[in-house]
Amino acid sequence: MPSAVVVGGGVAGLTVAYRLAKSGVDVDVREASERPGGRLGTITVGGLELEAGADSFVARKPWAAELCRELRLPLESPGATGAYLWTDSGLVKYLKDSPFGIPGDIGDVLRWPGLSRSGRRRAAQDLVRKKKKDEREETLGGLLRRRLGGEATDLAIAPLLAGLYAGDVDRLSAPATFPELVAWERTQGSLVRGSQAARRIAGRTDAGPLFQRPKGGVARMTDALAAALGDRLSLNDRVGEMPEADVVVLAAPAFESAGLLRAAAPNAAGELDGIRYASTGIVFLLYHEGTAEALPDGTGFVVPRGKAPMTACTWISNKWPARERSSRAVVRCYVGADGEEEILEASDADLIEACARHLAAVVPLPGEPEHAAVHRWPRSMPQYELGHTGRVRRIRDGLPAGIFVVGNAYDGVGIADTVRGAAETAARALELLGTPRTDKDSTTEQENAR
Repeated sequence: MPSAVVVGGGVAGLTVAYRLAKSGVDVDVREASERPGGRLGTITVGGLELEAGADSFVARKPWAAELCRELRLPLESPGATGAYLWTDSGLVKYLKDSPFGIPGDIGDVLRWPGLSRSGRRRAAQDLVRKKKKDEREETLGGLLRRRLGGEATDLAIAPLLAGLYAGDVDRLSAPATFPELVAWERTQGSLVRGSQAARRIAGRTDAGPLFQRPKGGVARMTDALAAALGDRLSLNDRVGEMPEADVVVLAAPAFESAGLLRAAAPNAAGELDGIRYASTGIVFLLYHEGTAEALPDGTGFVVPRGKAPMTACTWISNKWPARERSSRAVVRCYVGADGEEEILEASDADLIEACARHLAAVVPLPGEPEHAAVHRWPRSMPQYELGHTGRVRRIRDGLPAGIFVVGNAYDGVGIADTVRGAAETAARALELLGTPRTDKDSTTEQENAR
């Protein structure tokens, strides 16, 4: 029986191991911490179990939802939709059906109150500006500023898009993070027209919900994967040197994988060291009974850089209503990002006070929560900077046969993209081993081929 060692028990490592085990490979998963799941865990605050990491995945990228169905995990959609933008005059709701926060109607561009009159006029020039002709890679900020202007970029679009990477739009690669926007300019000559075309396509199909999760929380997915693996998963098992097996899958952060590869693949290790990570944290705020109605209709808001201690805020009690939360407002504030990590050095008490105070300035909640907690995620968010796609290619080209890397540092930071990358990695490993695939994906592919 072929053997495989998977280093890392987050969603990427668990998914790879699950696929390999289903195909008859003798799998050993080694996780350094005391629990599986990586960032898909929970924290108990005021007697409530809350997500400590991502609370959902993009439903229109099907890979995570399909895995949940295979694991027989029922899915649920948010109980509210629509996000707000923090402005100097209060919260302003993003326009409905605006992909990536970019309106597809010129009237909406000119009327939206989230920007000044001059900012709206500059954004509208996107419709008449010539498209980029050269093929040189561009930062996300460079693309947005060139098309929509500085105000729309910094105060409206960057908080929404860069926040997904805890990044800086002027360092993130546009094609590596949001290739759709690059394609919009190339095919439509305009981001506004690209948004309009995306809306038309969505209108012709039953797109369904934008986000989903397993009922009860995203951590149910990694719990189910861990349960399926059983004693193939070892916890509190830190790997100090490259394991020996027919296949080794490094599903740890890039900087940890670099240490394991230093001797076997020094060039790949050097490239892995070049992937920077940002540190983030979450401040949980739970308010007393009767406060949930103070939250506006929607899922939360995002904040332009420097305007508040948090980068975003999710109204959990709106987004994921649950009986045990009763009528309490339950809120998650995100803190820290690339270039804003110094805030994480503040004490828990100071972070809680600052977030609660700023939240009370835009939403009619008490100045102090009934319960609160802080959870930090050091070096948790890989930064997809200029050259990222080429760097990933060089990493994989530089790996010895039988060694693979997988995780959110390579093919997308979201859960759905991570699951897709894990399934593709498992398929490549099985091809190397000469082992036929027996998982659901291979059956689906055969049916589609017919």
